Amino acid sequence: MQDFAAVCRARFPGSISDERFVRASTAAAAKLGFEPAATIACVGLCRDELTRDLRDRIQRTWGEAFDFSGLAGMLFLGRTGFMAAHAHAPVVGGRERYAYFALPHIAIDADGIIGRCTRTGRPGPSTACGALAAFLVELSGNRLRLTTDPLDLEQTRLQQRLAEVLSHGQTPTLAEATECAERLIRDDLQRMIELTLDPGVADCVAFTGIQIHGPDGGYVRPGACWAVIEGETRPFDLADWVGPSALA
Repeated sequence: MQDFAAVCRARFPGSISDERFVRASTAAAAKLGFEPAATIACVGLCRDELTRDLRDRIQRTWGEAFDFSGLAGMLFLGRTGFMAAHAHAPVVGGRERYAYFALPHIAIDADGIIGRCTRTGRPGPSTACGALAAFLVELSGNRLRLTTDPLDLEQTRLQQRLAEVLSHGQTPTLAEATECAERLIRDDLQRMIELTLDPGVADCVAFTGIQIHGPDGGYVRPGACWAVIEGETRPFDLADWVGPSALA
């Protein structure tokens, strides 16, 4: 049986410790002119308490962050939520600056089993991401709910979004569903930036990827990264700021 490191390297190549992710993203942002004292961080992770370590690392560097979190890390706050964050940024040199972090999450245990983790005080194995796992249970059982449930808004909206992009009859693995969520989150973030960021007064830098809970701590597989500065979009590769080692 493969262990955590082997599975993580094979399934999520380029993964690094969450500490290195925050260091690298901070260095890349600084090169582009985004300093924590002049920038507000906006963090979109899953509501799961397991994601808090990464949120705390980001906040220790960037200060108190605006919370974008939703089930599976989806950005369900919409235009109103983004506009609220945009009313909170410091104004330095006549401009506002935002650093967006948006990632779904997944667990891998010591034996390399994807989706399995442990939780303090709770007996037996647990699952992350639970919202994505619940979606897969319904999908595989041919009982997927796609009508909006007012008592379960985030989960039904998550299922609607995933169903929109999956091929008919396709039942992905949890890792594949997580990567699908990552793409949806990236696309939603790009669209919300287009709709709500005023390039005349504001700039932003964005970091996406997948948060991974391992048996010895947290990791991130970096995804798409870009900045929008005075209306110009500038993609960049976080690997340029990470160093040679794929799994710290």
